[in-house]
Amino acid sequence: MADRLIIVESPAKSRTIEKYLKGKYHVEATMGHIVDLPKNEFGIDIENGFKPRYVVIEEKMKLVSGLKKKAKNYSEIYLAADPDREGEAICYHLKNLLYSKDKKIYRVLFNEITPSGIAKALESPGDVDTNKFNAQQTRRIIDRIVGYRVSPLLWDKVKRGLSAGRVQTVALRIICEREDEIRRFNKEEYWTITAEFIKNEIPFISKLIEIDGKKVRIGNKKTDITIDKQEIAEAIKEELGKGNFVVNEIKRKQKKRNPLPPFITSKLQQEAARVLDFPVKKTMSIAQRLYEGIDIGDGPVGLITYMRTDSTRVSEEALASVRGFIEKEFGVEELPEKPNIFGKSENAQDAHEAIRPTSVFRTPGSVKQYLSKDELSLYTLIWKRFVASQMKPAIFEETVVKVKNGKYTLESSGTVLKKEGFLKVYNPGVGKDKLLPELEEGEYLNLNKIETKQNFTTPPPRFTEATLVKELESNGIGRPSTYATIISVIQNRAYVLMKEKKFYPTALGELVNYLLINAFPGIFEINYTANLEKELDGIEEGRLNYLDVLKKFYSEFDRYLRKAEEEMANVKRNGVPTGEKCEKCGAEMVKKVGKFGVFIACSNYPECKNTREVVESADGDDTNGDEKKCPKCGANLVLKSGRYGKFYTCSNYPDCDYRESLNSNGNGAKVLDKECPVCGKPLVERKGKYGKFIACSGYPECTYIEKQKPKEFDIVCPKCGKGKIVQRKTRRGKLFYGCSRYPDCDYASWTLPENKDKKR
Repeated sequence: MADRLIIVESPAKSRTIEKYLKGKYHVEATMGHIVDLPKNEFGIDIENGFKPRYVVIEEKMKLVSGLKKKAKNYSEIYLAADPDREGEAICYHLKNLLYSKDKKIYRVLFNEITPSGIAKALESPGDVDTNKFNAQQTRRIIDRIVGYRVSPLLWDKVKRGLSAGRVQTVALRIICEREDEIRRFNKEEYWTITAEFIKNEIPFISKLIEIDGKKVRIGNKKTDITIDKQEIAEAIKEELGKGNFVVNEIKRKQKKRNPLPPFITSKLQQEAARVLDFPVKKTMSIAQRLYEGIDIGDGPVGLITYMRTDSTRVSEEALASVRGFIEKEFGVEELPEKPNIFGKSENAQDAHEAIRPTSVFRTPGSVKQYLSKDELSLYTLIWKRFVASQMKPAIFEETVVKVKNGKYTLESSGTVLKKEGFLKVYNPGVGKDKLLPELEEGEYLNLNKIETKQNFTTPPPRFTEATLVKELESNGIGRPSTYATIISVIQNRAYVLMKEKKFYPTALGELVNYLLINAFPGIFEINYTANLEKELDGIEEGRLNYLDVLKKFYSEFDRYLRKAEEEMANVKRNGVPTGEKCEKCGAEMVKKVGKFGVFIACSNYPECKNTREVVESADGDDTNGDEKKCPKCGANLVLKSGRYGKFYTCSNYPDCDYRESLNSNGNGAKVLDKECPVCGKPLVERKGKYGKFIACSGYPECTYIEKQKPKEFDIVCPKCGKGKIVQRKTRRGKLFYGCSRYPDCDYASWTLPENKDKKR
């Protein structure tokens, strides 16, 4: 029997590691955190130096008891949770729970789950990093203080059940402020004029850019001249048609496009959203599996390095390997003389390598048969980006041609790819060649046609998951490992909804944001949140004392809290003024929150009972002022809340009874990437009396419905030896593990059983 025990978080990771170590170590999994602040109480003694009270998580009590018993049989214990702050916290609590004078307890960091990566980590074990733990603990304490002190304030002033979070509120603020920008935006009309020429059967287009040397507006940016009326555009078109078009200037220059660095967490999240259409949460879940180990024929192997990193650094061994691969596959002409080295961002901690394949020789094609479609897509993205990062630049030739016609100047541009370089492997969005015919200065051009086009300036776009992650990252808010949680929380709280992959704040979200930003201007401010992240980094690096950071935070927070308790608007009693007058009695209209969300009511209630629904953003694009129309009668649709979430109904109700579900990730039905097998319309996830179910979005015309399958694990039932273990819920919603052959087999357990891999 092995005399050494390794403890990780994940069963998948434990199986991969145990396979590599071949009986030299026994490996156990904690299934995530085992200790936390108490669930139903504050758990922090502020007066006694912010001392936290940690307890074993209720669902993990049996697992912890089992770990303690097993630990008695081993003289050496290696704590190997993920190499980040969360993992350090797990290891810190494990060390305290398993401590014994006769045992040696080490901390090991597995940056990649490969034989060499594991062996290297075990050769030089260390101790739990208390600075890193204190950074995580400080974040946890601050978040608990905000959640437990601000949420009851919202219950008292607005509605019971609401909640607030330190970073999530800032993310909500960013979305709400963008919505305000869109509402305030006044679109402006401008016209563009283009001329099409043909030479040697090659058509090309020139756009009017100057009149008498002054810039003409094209897009949102204001210039000296704006062609804002059709009459002006048509007059210019007529004048151009009477003149001659002459090539006035030709500029040719070579442009070099350098390869991008290998992925860091935030860039992987953004690129997977852009290229693969993956939500951030999905990207991180798949990356975790690729890191922990996938069975590729001869057992599980970690396919990528650790996926939570802000560093573009790559090990010397990996650089040598990828350079050898490039030389073999693409030739020495695609290999730079020296490895490409990429700079790090100002906020990067540089604790881990960039995200890369653990072996560049494991090409996507060689592992394709072992991966699911989504796993292969993400692995391919990571592999291609890494290989391309160490190749030569791409070379383009750009040609800009200016055409004169009297006082008017038009411009054409063409681009030709001269050398592919890294684009042979990874194309981050370079378009096709845009060809121009061979032209000479002074040459007269043959006009084919002139066109005028009406345009309007556009408001700033609403955030997608990718652009929200980019915004959070650029402002230093949170850490890449937290972005998935931030996005999930603001959606689950019904503060935002997602329609056509864009975030819209709900009326409730905007109300909560308004109240919190006004009550805590310094705490939920973007720069303040970013500076707090830097202080957490300072704690981890040993430059700052965590108690000093907590005291500084709490003194400011407590001041705001006391003021908010007295001055925050009481939405329950008085509502929030809207600036509108009641059309029935002339009193001021106010926003209030009811059973089905935010509504507008007369402040003169109960004498005046005038109320109306708040119409939420219903259009699916970023145009200014467009309405969603009823397909039945043509009137505007309004967004309302009902017992089972949000839905659209016709503003002509009851004369028109049209109604449709809200296809969003907010309070309505969540659209799935699957089509109904009956009618072909998208399937949606709904909530019913007995929980979630999948149905056709075409209901009631199509009544297709299917039950959601429980999550299945690759573990044989220890009782019957035939079924697989699946995750189920009790009537009260508590998770447990049971046999897939239920009711034939009634096996049930609060903890995930070990994989015995043999039938009884």
